[in-house]
Amino acid sequence: MRRLIALTCVLAACSPARLAESVTRQAAETVVTPVLDDYMTGPQAQGATACILDNAAPEEIRALARDVATVAGTTTVQSVLTIAARPATLGCFASVGAPVLPRSGGL
Repeated sequence: MRRLIALTCVLAACSPARLAESVTRQAAETVVTPVLDDYMTGPQAQGATACILDNAAPEEIRALARDVATVAGTTTVQSVLTIAARPATLGCFASVGAPVLPRSGGL
């Protein structure tokens, strides 16, 4: 864990705000990837996770990160599907070879 924090600090140039942002994004990634694993293969989910996080607002990333170490609930899945339906996210999905996900209203 200390190595991860040290590496994150180096990558974030040790700015406290950038460090917090990086840690939050990493936590959100651990939440989003398992949700996407239910809809696509592992390699597709990895690329699609980056697409989701790249197109999520900072408050959405923070909300996703709050679910770290828990099984994603309906609200989390709906948030991922909502972000996935955005035009920029769909374009990103196409570029990484990920399939289009069902609409969030279909849950």
